[in-house]
Amino acid sequence: MMAFDSPPSEWPDDAVEVAVVTGAWGIKGGLRLKPFSPDPQALFSSKRWYWQGPPGLTPAQQACLSGLEQPLRVASVREQGEGVVALIQDLTDRDVAQACKGLRLFVRRSSFPTAGDGEYYWVDLLGLEVFNRQAQRLGAVAGLMQTGPHSVLRIEWRDEATGHTQERLIPFVQVYVDSVDLAAKRIQVDWGLDD
Repeated sequence: MMAFDSPPSEWPDDAVEVAVVTGAWGIKGGLRLKPFSPDPQALFSSKRWYWQGPPGLTPAQQACLSGLEQPLRVASVREQGEGVVALIQDLTDRDVAQACKGLRLFVRRSSFPTAGDGEYYWVDLLGLEVFNRQAQRLGAVAGLMQTGPHSVLRIEWRDEATGHTQERLIPFVQVYVDSVDLAAKRIQVDWGLDD
């Protein structure tokens, strides 16, 4: 029996979670998706999506999903309103599509489209060390937040005085971010220790 809550042995080592299935779409087994990025190009650039089921699937859901291929072969995908809809090869049953609700979808990082100059995928920024112009370490990128007009870096650092993990929020805009060096795993910012 296939384990729905853990990746298969042939899972790619560069898999990045990009969306979750929110339900069925249409009568021919289409899927409604909620992408994790406001610009879901990673979904559009790959014709193979890896999936992982949420924990706690019912036996009926497991039975429906037991024939689902790994990876999914994408027949078509497009934006639809605030989300994305997709047709998957060999998935033509609405009940099976509805049983897919909650599936986590992953794409190989190597299949992402090439980012333009000065553009970065969030997944590539996670874990980068952040230093200010005075070469003081501010922490490491733990996450990013979308606030509308721009993104915000969520930087975590350990407060030596208290021993607790603290957080800094730095807008990811040119006025504060001097440089991003993916090879060196480093971001330089115009930001003070006490800002």
